[in-house]
Amino acid sequence: MPDFALLAVFIPTFFFVSITPGMCMTLAMTLGMTIGVRRTLWMMLGELVGVALVATAAVMGVASIMLNYPEVFQLFKWIGGLYLGYVGVQMWRARGKMAVVSDTDTRASASQFSLMSQGFITAIANPKGWAFMVSLLPPFINAERALAPQLIGLLSIIMVTEFVSMLAYASGGKSLRLFLSRGDNIRWLNRIAGSLMIGVGIWLAVS
Repeated sequence: MPDFALLAVFIPTFFFVSITPGMCMTLAMTLGMTIGVRRTLWMMLGELVGVALVATAAVMGVASIMLNYPEVFQLFKWIGGLYLGYVGVQMWRARGKMAVVSDTDTRASASQFSLMSQGFITAIANPKGWAFMVSLLPPFINAERALAPQLIGLLSIIMVTEFVSMLAYASGGKSLRLFLSRGDNIRWLNRIAGSLMIGVGIWLAVS
């Protein structure tokens, strides 16, 4: 069974870290702004899988392998960052599959796989996410108890917390979209969303 005393400390700790603005939260807000909360759920699914993978790897010690091959990890970050930057430029120019083209028409034709890939890449290529999981999770593992139930308990908390946080950011992006869509502000909506996406790409590449 999980150590409930440790879980009682872990829950508020991870909540405040998760709700803090970061790459994944900014991406959720940007997609909520352009394609809506419902379709953003696909990105969230990819992000949650990525976070679960990072958390599991951190507990299992796989992170040490990543540190021994920083060139591969750096290349992966740049590829992910360039892709998000490309999407952002397309949105800025009111082109691409995620640009808003009118008050009621959104080019929400980005595939489910594409959205999941964005979330997954952003999650597993985030060095701060790795550093956080490596430093935070091990102290909450009780060596005298079975590992599997503890890991399942911690992952459950992480998944729920991450999902609620991203849902809040995506909903905020949708509200911002409704505000900016009034009048003739579609151009600004695309530029703000595109700038945020480019920012996430740069953040991912150089962090």
